[in-house]
Amino acid sequence: MTMHRTTRIKITELNPHLMCVLCGGYFIDATTIIECLHSFCKMCIVRYLETSKYCPICDVQVHKTKPLLNIRSDKTLQDIVYKLVPGLFKNEMKRRRDFYAEHPSVDAANGSNEDRGEVADEDKRIITDDEIISLSIEFFDQNKIEKQANAEEKKTKEEVNNKRYLQCPAAMTVMHLRKFLRSKMDVPCTFQIEVMYEDEPLKDYYTLMDIAYIYTWRRNGPLPLKYRVRPNCKKMKISPSQEGLNSSSRAAMESDSASDKASSPAGVPSTSSSLPSPSTPVQSPHPHFPHISTAVNGNTAEASSNRQTPFCGKARKASVNGSSTSSG
Repeated sequence: MTMHRTTRIKITELNPHLMCVLCGGYFIDATTIIECLHSFCKMCIVRYLETSKYCPICDVQVHKTKPLLNIRSDKTLQDIVYKLVPGLFKNEMKRRRDFYAEHPSVDAANGSNEDRGEVADEDKRIITDDEIISLSIEFFDQNKIEKQANAEEKKTKEEVNNKRYLQCPAAMTVMHLRKFLRSKMDVPCTFQIEVMYEDEPLKDYYTLMDIAYIYTWRRNGPLPLKYRVRPNCKKMKISPSQEGLNSSSRAAMESDSASDKASSPAGVPSTSSSLPSPSTPVQSPHPHFPHISTAVNGNTAEASSNRQTPFCGKARKASVNGSSTSSG
């Protein structure tokens, strides 16, 4: 069975797809020739077509008389370049502002804000690795989602208090966030934590920057994330030798459990988990994350309260002086 592995690609491996062959730099105002789909910087290809009517890469004829009619601005490619190359957008905006500041006679009124360099990274939704992203994290309640689907309800004070806000680097991964939640709430290793965007679980290798790009976060508020806690579904394998227990060992186990029941309160679950049962209200040791003290995903606490000793409520047989007696 092959495990999924994340391959990190260096920016130098993508350079042939992001750089202009005419100037040797990254695309600025990427422009594509319609005939062959080769791309260049806008200024580079316009200057080149003043003296030639053929593509600089494949020599296809762009247009017989007016080659500038067969080139188009490629916004998608330019956005990809800005998002992949750290600092490129910010440096380009600064260069444009400095140019118009040094040449006040140049009329830039007809140009857009981006042409004048007056667009910030936030407006362009360009995120850098060292940028601090504000995010909100709250417990994912399926019942609450279903209620809101039927009718929108006003947020109560309790719902607002259950949401927590963090500031994290954009390069932080979902795996780091899961470890933080496990440590903050003291979640046992027998439970797994899933970080979600809306109702979709996120991959461990996703960074906050990846999530913001994939789900088109508009920066109109903190990045909304949710989490849920579920028990692990790993089944223990039983060897044939364990299945073949003889009757004497079973009787010994039953007699031991019967003596334990006599010396302990009936119905107490034999578990070392720190998760309390719903019948026993306990104040959460972590007020920032109250869900872990009451119900770990809506139903895990109930599973904890139902975990009783293996032989509770059954008639137990023990051998006393060679005769069989019944207990319970």
